[in-house]
Amino acid sequence: MSSASARAKSDDALRTEGLTKRFGSIVAVGDLSLAVLPGEVFGFLGPNGAGKSTTIRLLLGLIRPTAGTVTIFGHPADDVRIAHRHLAYVPADVALWPTMTGAEILELSANIGPEIDAEYRAELVQRFALDLDQKGKTYSSGNRQKVAIVAAFATRAPLLVLDEPTSGLDPLMEREFRRCVIEARERGQTVFLSSHQLAEVEALCDRVAILRNGRLVEIDSIAELRRLRRTFIEVTYRDAEPQLTGVPNVSNLERLDGKRLRFNVSGSPALALRALAAVDITAIAMHEPTLEEIFLDYYGKTS
Repeated sequence: MSSASARAKSDDALRTEGLTKRFGSIVAVGDLSLAVLPGEVFGFLGPNGAGKSTTIRLLLGLIRPTAGTVTIFGHPADDVRIAHRHLAYVPADVALWPTMTGAEILELSANIGPEIDAEYRAELVQRFALDLDQKGKTYSSGNRQKVAIVAAFATRAPLLVLDEPTSGLDPLMEREFRRCVIEARERGQTVFLSSHQLAEVEALCDRVAILRNGRLVEIDSIAELRRLRRTFIEVTYRDAEPQLTGVPNVSNLERLDGKRLRFNVSGSPALALRALAAVDITAIAMHEPTLEEIFLDYYGKTS
């Protein structure tokens, strides 16, 4: 390997190469290769059972891969002592020390993890309306999430690994979480966000990866993923119906009441628009798919 190539790999915030994890005959993660760049917000999507949680456990060095490698800023993920100096983690289901107060938990986390910004932590406590005098065993699931979010975002860890971080949060707190991610990006921190909240991912992420049955289905920017998928078009015409049957890139042609047609276009819409221009069109509506529509389309759940 050339020195330039080695530098490129070590400069990645997070990198997996051929990452595989088997549990007996079950392949939980198969040949996963991806690179997350410093300073980007990277979305990691997939339904339950897709292999997201297993991948995150591999990233954190909690389990060892069957094959392949994981590195955090060039350091092997299974060298936890070194790798964890560079990251902070918010799990999907936070467990706290039951007899410690929120203040004590945050202080302990600060002492054993990456360097923190105490002033910013105090600001986050206020923004998340977190009562630090309660003991861990008295916190609701949403308040346990708040403790973990405050602890992670108060650090200056260059990588934040977030696994369903807004589970249990109300909409106001979800908005605060989004602000935290934006602020982390502005500070140059990297965010690896695994979430079922597709609107959240769409609003925050620079790129997304979609995992299915432990294997990477797609990885690209949200804008590019939209271009790869179909555009939805609905038209209303006055007299003659536009002739769209057999037009390249047109699919799912549907006739509606009131001289209306609905169809999808994959790729360039030029030929479809030419067919529409040949008749008297009185109204046309087009929209790109949302990330949710793209995501569901990978699983054959959209029409």
